[in-house]
Amino acid sequence: MKLKLNFKKIWEFIVAVFDKWINDKAPKLGASLAFYTMFSLAPLLVIAISIAGFIFGADAARGELVGQIEGLIGTEGAQVVQTALKNTNDTESGIIAIVISFVTLLIGSTVVFAELQESLNIVWRVKPKPERSIIKGLIKDRIQSFALVITTGFLLLTSLIISALLSGLNNFISDKFIAVPVYILDVINLVISLGIIYLLFAMIYRILPDVHIRWKDVWVGALVTALLFVLGKYLIGIYLGTSTLGSTYGAAGSLVILLLWIYYSAQILFLGAEFTFIYATHIGPGYRPKSKFLIYEINPVTHDKDKITR
Repeated sequence: MKLKLNFKKIWEFIVAVFDKWINDKAPKLGASLAFYTMFSLAPLLVIAISIAGFIFGADAARGELVGQIEGLIGTEGAQVVQTALKNTNDTESGIIAIVISFVTLLIGSTVVFAELQESLNIVWRVKPKPERSIIKGLIKDRIQSFALVITTGFLLLTSLIISALLSGLNNFISDKFIAVPVYILDVINLVISLGIIYLLFAMIYRILPDVHIRWKDVWVGALVTALLFVLGKYLIGIYLGTSTLGSTYGAAGSLVILLLWIYYSAQILFLGAEFTFIYATHIGPGYRPKSKFLIYEINPVTHDKDKITR
């Protein structure tokens, strides 16, 4: 009987998550985020590569990043990213050109996080109070967004360091003892990738929304999102690998593949955000808005908290 009640509780929780996902119009939010991501992708990756390049060099960081992207979305999508990075780097020299490039990178790299912040505020049902200064709020939001850009760069750096350590350890063990099976290294890389994705989602869910939420609730939501992302990565990869999108859209096929992958990834991110919201409000102690923000309700999801938690 207890097992039946547990299954019922889990089902109610899942229904609550998907109901809110639909009510918040997550597919529409994902389309908007994918659009802005296309414009922010090159500046974001340039900054991330610059941070990682301090230790490993720009070429090594770029090669590692493009390799990881190719593993996610395939060769065609990775070619779009590689071309964008090349065009971004092929800029004229000179003080004015450098300043313009820096400002462009700064603004471009934060646009996607600013859009994501606005979408997450919809998930958490918060909006600015009328007396909030628009200029001060914009500056503060951009600083937060740029902090996440820097965090992304350091996570890439961490990934490169760990990959280098694993490669060196594998060579040492192979020389002194016995060769390490490939599948063991694949499992280790999968766990490390999952950990990095986990941290990134946790930072996004904790920093970007204008709400105060417990780290415990964030960790649970970020873990579920990371697992969904890894699973979705393979499912999306299978779909893109067997579909005819590349040939159907001709020269724009690679761009369509990249845009589609970003859109599906955005849906996973928003689904994880909805999970975090339901977990925090139905199982955790809830949340409260930050100063200068207030909670509002539009078509509220009417799931009984006691029905899910008991």
